[in-house]
Amino acid sequence: MGYVYDHLHLRSRDAVAAARFYGEVLGAREIGREGGENPSRIILDLGGMRMFIEQAPEGTGPAAVPPHRGIEHIGLRVEDIEATVADLAARGIPLVSGITDVKPGLRIAFFEGPDGVRIEVLQRG
Repeated sequence: MGYVYDHLHLRSRDAVAAARFYGEVLGAREIGREGGENPSRIILDLGGMRMFIEQAPEGTGPAAVPPHRGIEHIGLRVEDIEATVADLAARGIPLVSGITDVKPGLRIAFFEGPDGVRIEVLQRG
C-alpha cells in the first residue's frame, strides 16, 4: 500500500483574508473556490503544496498555543533567508524567532501566519 501527499487543510476565522495572506506574502496561487461569494473553502497552490483553507464554523475552538501536539508548523525553503526575514519584517509579519543557525548548512526562522499557524522559512546550503 502506498501513500502520496495530497493537501494541507487549514481552518480559518476568515478564509478570504487567510488566502490573501498566503497569496500576497508567500506567493500562493488560488486554484479554486467552493461556496460562491462567501466561500466555504479556498484552494491554493503554495510552491507545489495544495492547501485547503476552510471557513471555520461558529463555535470552532481557538488555535493551539505552541508548543503543542499535532502539526507544529509549515516549512518553506527559501534561497536567501536574510532577505526573506527582512521582507517579512518590512511587511509587519510577526516574527516568532530570528534567524538561527541550526547546523552547518541549515538556517531557520519562524513567523506567525493567520489563525496561529507557525511558518518556518529555511535555507539549506
